[in-house]
Amino acid sequence: MAIAEKLAEFRKIADNPKAQLEHYKAKGMKAVGIMPYFAPEELVFAAGMFPAGMWGSNTKTISRAKEYCASFYCSLVQLDLEMLLDGTMDGLDAVITPTCCDTLRPNSQNIKVAMKDKMKVIFLAHPQNRFPECGVKYTESCYNKIRAELDEVSGHKTTDEEIQNAIKVYNRSRAARREFVKLAGAHPEAVSAVMRSGVLKASYFMRKDEYADKLETLNAELKSLPASDWKGVRIVTSGIICDNPTLLKILDENQCAIVADDVAQETRSFRCDAPEDDADPIHALAIQFRDQDYDILLYDKFSSQNRRGEYVAKMCKDNHADGLILFMQQFCDPEEMEYPYLKKALDAAGIPHIRLGIDHQMRDFGQAQTAIQAFADVLG
Repeated sequence: MAIAEKLAEFRKIADNPKAQLEHYKAKGMKAVGIMPYFAPEELVFAAGMFPAGMWGSNTKTISRAKEYCASFYCSLVQLDLEMLLDGTMDGLDAVITPTCCDTLRPNSQNIKVAMKDKMKVIFLAHPQNRFPECGVKYTESCYNKIRAELDEVSGHKTTDEEIQNAIKVYNRSRAARREFVKLAGAHPEAVSAVMRSGVLKASYFMRKDEYADKLETLNAELKSLPASDWKGVRIVTSGIICDNPTLLKILDENQCAIVADDVAQETRSFRCDAPEDDADPIHALAIQFRDQDYDILLYDKFSSQNRRGEYVAKMCKDNHADGLILFMQQFCDPEEMEYPYLKKALDAAGIPHIRLGIDHQMRDFGQAQTAIQAFADVLG
């Protein structure tokens, strides 16, 4: 199968999450919704269930969720609840609700109330200070509780060996995605922004062993391509999520290649592996969470040093990017509060950037098109 056909297959999966849920349910698997961020998805996989990623929707309108959500909740969170209420996610047997931001925290309780008669709602509160041993121990206690709750859903008592195997599968999947990001950046003539997003988004709607098999095959073909002679603009993207095909098509139309990203739904989600040599797999998953870094959703005791801003600026430099586009989620307090510091680091490094406010409810991309076209012209 040609590279273009493989990319189209991933894009089709990314565009049909409900079909994927039905596919696994037809196999007799139970399914668990995984809301952002940092849920120990390996535990769901180890229990023999399908972890279904929940990152909003670009095709739905917020309606029923308004009965529960404040108007200033970001669209990602509201649409996750909307899909639970309107039947889109009726195939789920449970949902895990992490609480890494001030919107996810109360919305976890909205979901608990709204779904009390439909599915099990598993609450996850990570420790704010994850670095000291007490933080690791707290994470372990949270994960052990989730393990027990998932065992109730699956009807199967998960073994340490099954979790250790899941960690290996997920590390393999993460490695394949990291490699794909590099290869896509090296071959923008073969992997458009729309298709790049489709490949990465598809990981949320497939069992990770199946996904890794497909992606490793694609990576092998991308490796065999001759060196690219890209004449367009090289950019880094940043933000919580940037997966709308209509918006990404604007990048392709203006010859903007994504050579790397600092997007929570993309590279930030698979940047860090879990140790495979730990005798206690729950401890290994807690260590993985501890080692997550350079993320606006996580506490940074050295934030006054602007480590994250400098990290993103260095990412641009290391990938020879001409500039950065920040896709800022509307009503996202962490992103809004961070922006002045990110701008300071980018300006100090001489990296041009633009900031675009985005929302899952966007249907008119005229302003974004004008801004991206002007930015590409300046960089070009």
